Amino acid sequence: MRELRMFITTLALVLTAITPAFAADTHKVYSSGILVLVFLGFCALVVVVQLIPALITLWGMIRSMASGTAKEEQVKVK
Repeated sequence: MRELRMFITTLALVLTAITPAFAADTHKVYSSGILVLVFLGFCALVVVVQLIPALITLWGMIRSMASGTAKEEQVKVK
């Protein structure tokens, strides 16, 4: 029990003695120009434009799977 108490006390002292790392403070938060924003906007536009056909394809696959199971059920009933 004494060893556990000693360990907890040592751990508490070590954790309280650790000081946080201080990062460099800058007064300027955002320093990129308008061209960087235009480039990032263009990249986002490319991603969104590529998502549209992917979602349409996914919707078609789901719809065909759903209609395929309905046809199988109709065949089994007859």
